[in-house]
This record gives sequence, C-alpha cells and structure tokens, in this order.
Amino acid sequence: MSGGNISQELRAALDRLRQLFRPEQLPTHLRTGREGERIAYRYLRRNGYTIVARNWREKGCRGELDLVGWDAGTLCFIEVKTRSEHGLVAAELAVDAAKQADLREVARHFLRWQSARTHSRFDVVTVYLAPGARPEIQLFKDAFSWRTMSGMRRRL
Repeated sequence: MSGGNISQELRAALDRLRQLFRPEQLPTHLRTGREGERIAYRYLRRNGYTIVARNWREKGCRGELDLVGWDAGTLCFIEVKTRSEHGLVAAELAVDAAKQADLREVARHFLRWQSARTHSRFDVVTVYLAPGARPEIQLFKDAFSWRTMSGMRRRL
C-alpha cells in the first residue's frame, strides 16, 4: 500500500469516527459537560490562564484532566464540573476523595510526560447552565492538594 492510500484510508476512518460522535448525538449530560468545559476554557483564558491541554488522558489511568494551564508561574490541573441547575449538593463537591486520587494520578503522568518540575496545583471550576440564564462560573484555585482534600473542604 502506498503512502497516499494509507493517508486516504486514515482520513476515511477519521470521518467515520466523527460521524459516530457528532455533538447533537451525545447524551444530554455529555453535551452539558462539553459546553461547561468550553465555557470554563474561555473564562480561564479571559482571566489570564494559558491553556496547554484539554481532555488529556493517559492509557491505563482512570479519568482525564479536563484542562491544564498556566496561571502565572503555576501549572494548574483544572477539573470542570457543570450542572444544568443548582441542586442540594454543590457541583464542586462532586470532586470527592476518589476523584481527587484519580486526578492526582493522571497529573503525575502528565508531569512525567512533560518532564516538568514546576510548582503545580489543582483548581476546580463550576459552571451552572440554567436554561434562559447566563452561565454562573466559579473558580476554586488550589481546591485540593497533592496529599489531601484539605483545600476545598476548608472553603466550604
């Protein structure tokens, strides 16, 4: 098979994949999550973050890093939680001990992959998308640490 045929086959396979994952065909909760991540991305950029990765995954790890970006000299691993309404439990509380452990593991892989030795932290952005209203966005800088769940718990 020549190089041209391989690239044509690859292009055709990618087109078939795109057909499978059209945004309008996703379940509502996944569309809401994607919209929240898009809004959080723009919010963080407007507030001085330089985003260097979106939806970063490492094979063999649970979860993903929604956003990774620089805030001044600090590398931030950013978890985005989106809700369509305010419920009894705040969206940021969904970043529980198990989720934090998953995020720490993926972040360690990211740092190894980047060969980075820099100051880093975990931020959480909540986005509420009530129908007919402007999105409500809240940023929790340094929401939890590399060791414990202390940061967010203290603020709540």
